Amino acid sequence: MRRAVELGVNLIDTADSYGPGISEELIAEALYPYPAGLVIATKGGWERPGPGQWTHNGSPKHLAQALEGSLKRLRLDRIDVHHFHAPDNAVSSSIVEALAKLREQGKIRHVALSNVTREHIERARRIVPIAAVQNRYSFADREYDFVVDYCEKNGIAFLPWAPMGQARKAHEAIEKVAKELKAAPFQVALAWLLKRSKVILPIPGTSSPVHVERTSQRRVLSYRRLSTKSFPQ
Repeated sequence: MRRAVELGVNLIDTADSYGPGISEELIAEALYPYPAGLVIATKGGWERPGPGQWTHNGSPKHLAQALEGSLKRLRLDRIDVHHFHAPDNAVSSSIVEALAKLREQGKIRHVALSNVTREHIERARRIVPIAAVQNRYSFADREYDFVVDYCEKNGIAFLPWAPMGQARKAHEAIEKVAKELKAAPFQVALAWLLKRSKVILPIPGTSSPVHVERTSQRRVLSYRRLSTKSFPQ
């Protein structure tokens, strides 16, 4: 994480359920006091009651408690971007109202949503501004194409998780383009996302310092140059 910041990475994405809690603690351990301009985005609303278990909990009480836990672990007074992690069947008005209240209290700067449909976003925007959406999306997985289009039209940031496509079959096309451009497949995957929409901000995960260096801000410039090339549709 320290190397990433040194190389110009200015957004770190996490969640209270990663660990659970451990990811947020490690971020603070590595980077606190945080450098100016570093944005930390986290999430609440998904619990880990046991190994391999994930449960939804969007109650206003839980969201408030989860936020307090994130603030404590991250050693912050305010979360820059706070996502509601994973809605069950709907994003209810009570959930969004709870997030709006926490924003009014100054504990959240920007409210965001994760793993949602266009209808979820539209419903939430009637209550509070939505700054970002985080859904699974890549060259190989375009289920949320229409959500990307909606976000672009409305000036909402779109943060695709699993931006490399999780080694799906469509990587064959990526590998072909990479060979033609003399680039690595992951570079082409990121370049395709940057070309796809001006509101897309990929969030590739890593545990390797070498991979951090390859996906740092200075390398993104080369991805932007790649994104001017022709890609398969």
